[in-house]
Amino acid sequence: MTTPFTPEPPRKAGLFYRLRSSFLTGIVVIAPISLTVWLIFTVVSWVDKVVLPFVPDRLLPENLIGINFFGVGVVIFLLFTIIVGWVAKGLIGRSLIRQAEGLVDRMPIVRTVYNGIKQISETVFAQTERSFEKAVLIEYPRRGIWAIGFISTHAKGEIVRRANTGGRIMSVFVPTTPNPTSGFLLYFPEEDVIELDMSVEEAAKLVISAGLVYPAEKDGDALLDPAALPTRQERVRERA
Repeated sequence: MTTPFTPEPPRKAGLFYRLRSSFLTGIVVIAPISLTVWLIFTVVSWVDKVVLPFVPDRLLPENLIGINFFGVGVVIFLLFTIIVGWVAKGLIGRSLIRQAEGLVDRMPIVRTVYNGIKQISETVFAQTERSFEKAVLIEYPRRGIWAIGFISTHAKGEIVRRANTGGRIMSVFVPTTPNPTSGFLLYFPEEDVIELDMSVEEAAKLVISAGLVYPAEKDGDALLDPAALPTRQERVRERA
């Protein structure tokens, strides 16, 4: 007579395993905070070292009130930048900038460096009011492979004329992982672009995390359980 099989009760996690789990959890909590504080401290210290040598000694806080404030160089840099921006918006400031740029254009090497830095600065800072409109799903780099992209704008001018698709064309920025600041600018017919419900920020987190951090499920998404979908092998058998 055979006795019924009784499974063994699961073993309790050992002390080493619990300590290891707590240590990794602590790293996840501490690492972002520590790196953020370190980065802020490093940037502020660097700005202080660059700016303070240009400030007269009699105007330094340690000589005025006897206390050396950390980050005073950042404050001076911000005030100086605001004043320069205010002057540059005026008629006199614009005239001075045009004369200075005309002088720079006569210097071959300096002209190339200045124009490159100016274009980057205008793209990053002067157009902060512009942002990606929507997160989308596209088939890239070939049919059957999907990638996340961001709509920047609708194509205009020569791009539309040369493409000759008979409809509107959308410019889509496809970021790379884990650095979303680099990527590819691609042009797609509007009908080939699938707009997503997730926000641009949620899609960016998904790209940066290499697909590990998904946005919170909405009511419709909860019904699409990936485990319930057929696998590739099952689809092949169904077609056979």
